[in-house]
This record gives sequence, C-alpha cells and structure tokens, in this order.
Amino acid sequence: MLGQLYVISAPSGAGKTSLVTRLLEIDPMIKVSVSTTTRAPRPGERDGVNYHFVDKATFEQQVTERAFLEHAKVFDNYYGTSRATVMQQLDAGLDVILEIDWQGAQQIRQQFKQLTSIFIAPPSFTELERRLKGRGTDAPEVIEKRMNEAVSELSHYDEFDYLIINDDFDSALLHLHSVFVAKRQTLNYQKIKHASLLDQLMPS
Repeated sequence: MLGQLYVISAPSGAGKTSLVTRLLEIDPMIKVSVSTTTRAPRPGERDGVNYHFVDKATFEQQVTERAFLEHAKVFDNYYGTSRATVMQQLDAGLDVILEIDWQGAQQIRQQFKQLTSIFIAPPSFTELERRLKGRGTDAPEVIEKRMNEAVSELSHYDEFDYLIINDDFDSALLHLHSVFVAKRQTLNYQKIKHASLLDQLMPS
C-alpha cells in the first residue's frame, strides 16, 4: 500500500486549513479526508466538500456502527473521520491528510503504526488573535473561547513528529510539503513503487 496517512493538527486560527488547501493544489497525490460534523456550515462551506454535515442523532448512529476511525467533541460539536473513505484512498496510493485535533491524533496512533503527524503553530498569541478576528465570522465570546482552547492545543505539540511555525505562509507551505516529498523517498516506499525497475537493476 503506497498511500501514507498524515495527521495535521493546529489551534484554530493557526492557518492549517489555508496551508492544506494550497498543498492540495500543488500536489495531486495528496487528498484530505472530509470529516463528518454536527456543527452548522460556515459561509461558503459545502456539504461533502468541506465537511459532511449531519445532525447529532445521525452522528451518534455512525459511532454505534463504528464508521469512524476517530471522533471527538470540539466546541460543543462532534467531528469524525470516515473509516471506509480513508482506507479506499490509501489503497489507491494516495497520501491522506486527517485534519483533526490532538485527541483524534491519539486515537489514530493506536490504529496506524506508520502514521506521520504534523503540528502547525502560530508565531504568537497576538497574531493568533488577529487572525481569528480577521475571519469576521465569530462573535467575541467565540474568539475568546478559541484563544483559551489554543493554550490546551499547544500544550500537546510535542506529541507530534513534525512542528511547523506558520509565520510566513510561503515558507510554512514549503516546509509542510517537504515532509510529504521526503517520506516518498524512503527505502520501503521506493522498493514498492519501483519493484520492477529494481529487479532489472539488481538481477539475481
């Protein structure tokens, strides 16, 4: 199976979604798993593209059916990662990104030994607050709640394999993409991808 699984986590406002969106544009071998959530869509979000939007009863039924690789409650809403979709993409040789929090990352680590995890952090709390306010989508009390939650999120950064500080967007994107490119050069990956070529180069 050539596809590799990645978890990317970050406090809200760190720029994770923007970085992943651009990453998908420049590398066709990377896909992002579309999570299921009970929260309401934000302006511009589309069902099945940004998230699968469901009600609480439907989500809880899917939990009972073990349809999720992981699920968690964040800001009073539920989020989950579809088991079937992720496995199909990995089997197709695609690199799959799960955009989940540290709790979800802990659940995934128990199931995938070859998981690569990346944490994206803001350059400062001042900049984080500026970005959250700049969205123009959240009320002041929501922003305050997200800032408080960021402290908890950041305390788990050292559980991840890679840490990227999103100060300059282009630099952060380069560093993020380099992780994916480097992982494809490992010996095990290359032996599977180029098995026939290696057989010709190293005749028995």
